Amino acid sequence: MPKSTGLGLAGPQAQSLDSVSAVWAVIRAEANDLATREPILRQLLAEQVTDTAGSHEILARVLAARLSVAQVETGDLFDLILSTLDDDIMRKVEADLAAVRERDPACTTFLHALLNLKGFHALQTHRIAHVLWNAGRPEIATWLANLASLVFGPDIHPAAQIGAAIMLDHGSGIVIGETAVIEDEVSILQNVTLGGTGKETGDRHPKIRHGVMIGAGAKILGNIEIGAFSKIAAGSVVLKPVPEHCTVAGVPAAVVRIHRADEIPAETMDQNI
Repeated sequence: MPKSTGLGLAGPQAQSLDSVSAVWAVIRAEANDLATREPILRQLLAEQVTDTAGSHEILARVLAARLSVAQVETGDLFDLILSTLDDDIMRKVEADLAAVRERDPACTTFLHALLNLKGFHALQTHRIAHVLWNAGRPEIATWLANLASLVFGPDIHPAAQIGAAIMLDHGSGIVIGETAVIEDEVSILQNVTLGGTGKETGDRHPKIRHGVMIGAGAKILGNIEIGAFSKIAAGSVVLKPVPEHCTVAGVPAAVVRIHRADEIPAETMDQNI
């Protein structure tokens, strides 16, 4: 049975962009509780969560603190991040938090996802870099994407298009290419590559449709479509388009199972073939 998020989120509507507005209130409550139980974290939680002006500032402070290993002032990083955050990005961030809380059995609170999960941090940093890329600032966007890769692990090109309610589980070793597209409600495990097939140019990376789950170590190569609500088994190498509602496995990958119409692999996170 899916884990309750405490927000009445369950099933296909769990990551609705309109259903998670209470996430930040829950995070503040969780932070206050944690500060009481773990005094050593009290100042950190105050600076990054409880004493902030709102959700935009919380996210900007969390990311700036983690990315401050660069030879750039943390305050300058904070200002850069905060300047990109609009309501559309924050709705996606909230949906990502709800997705992680719902799908990851190791994630017991929203605050844990916000403070500790590098896949979540990498994804939100990508959202910042993507805004900068689209604003005609490719140098700073690429610098930020590279910094995020060094700090968090995933290597995501700032031009890649990524939807909402996304979970990058663990995050380590994930590579997402320049022309990749990832639609809403997708789960991607560690060491997944959404790459090209060689030195071709132009639109050359995979298109991942709604509700897909990609298992650990899978490689999806080329400008191919992974149909909605499908599953890529761990360790597979996918070189051809994948139909909707099926599981593919193997090297090269082939269809091994057809799903029920109501099955959403990204939510169930069932690793079995």
